[in-house]
Amino acid sequence: MQIADRCVASFHYTLTNGHGDVLDSSVGREPLTYLQGKGNIVAGLEKAMAGKSAGDKFEVDVSPEEGYGARQQGMIQVVPRSAFQGIDTLEPGMQFQSQGSHGPMSVVVTAIEGDEVTVDGNHPLAGETLHFAIEVTDVREASVEEVLHGHVHGAGGHHH
Repeated sequence: MQIADRCVASFHYTLTNGHGDVLDSSVGREPLTYLQGKGNIVAGLEKAMAGKSAGDKFEVDVSPEEGYGARQQGMIQVVPRSAFQGIDTLEPGMQFQSQGSHGPMSVVVTAIEGDEVTVDGNHPLAGETLHFAIEVTDVREASVEEVLHGHVHGAGGHHH
């Protein structure tokens, strides 16, 4: 069976950046399982998965436009230190949930200068070309419930 819309596919992956550094991998864990055609994985990878079958191994490079998007300068802000009430130690690299105009978003502290704190709301992989090594482990038809809900259910077709 080939991966197509309304199919559930399972695959192992290793994600690397342009320098070859491993950013994420399913090796040693359960394969990632998703519902094709519902945007459960980045668009470029979902396109590359179409037509593949269990046992297929391949590599795909996903551009920022079909991955996590381009980096947006508007997502970088300088806020006063007072915005971090109750946080005694503030360091670059710390992540916080922030309330944005489109709901909650994750931001990372990138710099601290005096009372000014620079935060970045871009996805950590925004602007990056994603390099995937894929091994498809299983392909099956999705259940009616999975298609209606837009995501995969656990073993036996139940929610996790």
